[in-house]
Amino acid sequence: MSKHAFSDSEKQAVYRAIAERRDMRHFNNESVDEDVLSRLLHAAHQAPSVGLMQPWRIMRITDADVRTGIKTLVEQERIKTADALGERSSEFMRLKVEGIDQCAELLVMALMDKRENHVFGRRTMPEMDLASVSCAIQNLWLAARAEGVGMGWVSLFDPDRLGKLLNMPEGSKPVAVLCIGHVDEFYSAPMLELEGWTKAKPLDDLLWENSWQNEPAS
Repeated sequence: MSKHAFSDSEKQAVYRAIAERRDMRHFNNESVDEDVLSRLLHAAHQAPSVGLMQPWRIMRITDADVRTGIKTLVEQERIKTADALGERSSEFMRLKVEGIDQCAELLVMALMDKRENHVFGRRTMPEMDLASVSCAIQNLWLAARAEGVGMGWVSLFDPDRLGKLLNMPEGSKPVAVLCIGHVDEFYSAPMLELEGWTKAKPLDDLLWENSWQNEPAS
């Protein structure tokens, strides 16, 4: 065992947070303590980033009109997504895809502007800035689960329209609308599995050695 390893109880807590993280859509009206929210935001800010560029910009939405505007954009995209799904349209429309009205805190996670100035680690893979923001979101998500707070990642929106609503500068881009709040219970499995929309693949189907392999037929 490595001398740098956490204790058994600490390791179990880390793995439990990972295993029990859920994309939540149902929230109650209990507020999130400011100290808890601060810890979550600091967890996000401690994420790794390519070239230490820290490309995340986090907007806390406290204005009711702005929240309503975001809700409207999400609803508009929900309808367009349903249209694009064809025969699964009605099934999709029955899914609860966001909790903007119910969550205690609403955040928008965005990519900074002027990212072209950061070359380290991005010369051949410019999308690493997005990967860095995703790490920040995951940090926040796992910290929230450890705190007993639910979080849902909403991606149903037009980024240009959301950017305009939030007065974001040219070159920046919203990545995620994050609903955060207390829940009556966490889902026992991913909600899309519980709703019969899809089923997660096992690791063995996605873990290969030395080269790309043919995926099993779905």
